[in-house]
Amino acid sequence: MNRIIPLVLAVALFMENMDSTVIATSLPAIAVDIDTSPIALKLALTAYLVSLAIFIPVSGWMADRFGAKNIFRTAIGVFMVGSVACAMSNSLTAFVVSRFLQGMGGAMMTPVGRLVLVRATPKSDLVAAMSWLSIPALVGPLVGPPIGGFITTYFSWHWIFLINVPIGLAGIFLATRFLPETPSAATPRLDVPGFVLSGVAASGLVFGLSVMGLAALPPFVGIAVTAIGLVSGVLYFLHARRAENPLLTLSLFDNQIFRACVLGGGLFRIGIGAVPFLLPLMLQIGFGLTPFQSGMITFVSAIGAMGMKLVTTWVFRTGGFRTVLVAGSLVSAASVAVNGLFTPATPYGLILAVLLVGGFLRSMFFTGINALTYAEIPPEDTSRATPIAAVAQQLSIALGVAVAGGILEASTHFHGGDLRLADFHVAFFIVAGISALAAIWFVRLAPDAGSAVSGHGKATSERAEPAAPAN
Repeated sequence: MNRIIPLVLAVALFMENMDSTVIATSLPAIAVDIDTSPIALKLALTAYLVSLAIFIPVSGWMADRFGAKNIFRTAIGVFMVGSVACAMSNSLTAFVVSRFLQGMGGAMMTPVGRLVLVRATPKSDLVAAMSWLSIPALVGPLVGPPIGGFITTYFSWHWIFLINVPIGLAGIFLATRFLPETPSAATPRLDVPGFVLSGVAASGLVFGLSVMGLAALPPFVGIAVTAIGLVSGVLYFLHARRAENPLLTLSLFDNQIFRACVLGGGLFRIGIGAVPFLLPLMLQIGFGLTPFQSGMITFVSAIGAMGMKLVTTWVFRTGGFRTVLVAGSLVSAASVAVNGLFTPATPYGLILAVLLVGGFLRSMFFTGINALTYAEIPPEDTSRATPIAAVAQQLSIALGVAVAGGILEASTHFHGGDLRLADFHVAFFIVAGISALAAIWFVRLAPDAGSAVSGHGKATSERAEPAAPAN
């Protein structure tokens, strides 16, 4: 396998995934500097997610129309411009607009980067390639808080955005130097009605769920916007059934493996997406730790995520996708539930060990899901499958934060006081249960599902077959 391609893509994706979380610990300092409140500034986080939801669906069409390599480099450039604009913002409006611009770049980087990898990698090497590409998505949200806290405390919040400039320039150079050329292909006209409907549907759901989870606006706003997103989603479904070349090809869900990966993986991400929201809050509110201290504890999960790449290919080749994903979803969910047993009296060594194992298991699961998604997708349909998978991922993560926030809010209403440690325990148990439901989708797969990608069963059959006589 040519490892340079996933590593080049991982550099850019790490920048995006870290930036989306590094801002969280810097919100109070940014709010003071631009004369607003941290609660109002949370709209900037939502603006980024909304931008992703709007522009991810069109990423596959643009990659086909203008070439995936060209779009990937352009996306990095747009992300860099948005980063500089964030650093120069002096008002809430300017900051929200800048984050939206960043999201436009991020919306193209992730799905197009994955598309480049799928097209450039033989299916037999896809698990190994995805193990490298999965690291940024898991490491970024974990190292973001401690890095953001350190930079904001000892330097200035502006640098959390300006450091993206040299990283982005390096990403553009490496992409130009090492990524394969991807010429533009004949594409149908852009499905404009589909773009509008899918954009309103996805952004409405992401914005509504994020607002309900973060309480950035009155609850009725989130409910109304979510309803608009759902209605638009139904309208898009009706449109896609009639359109000759819909923006998002829903017929791909006829494939059982693709359907299981998107829907089962979505359930799993709801629980996992809640962990970066719940764990730092529990460590700070329930344990009394500082943001920097809690960030240094959660960082250990990143070590587990990086360690998984050493054994993931062997695990899926030995156990097969169905067995590993069923077991992985259940055990990973259990590792999330264990967080609900932590108290200030729990030895930190034990907490770190649980987080380390949890990071390893989640990283292995995501690597398998990302590879299996394309196991039975023809090469000509990869540009259609990628945005669907990416949109589903963003929606499930937003839903995870919304569910976690809703559980905490319901708990405080129930006992009529401020957040307590027990509220976080309940939240961890519930989101772990949601993640465990993902196993239902994978247990229905055939034992040899995705064997062309995992290599499962090949070694056994090769040993059983007699060697061909020499000529």
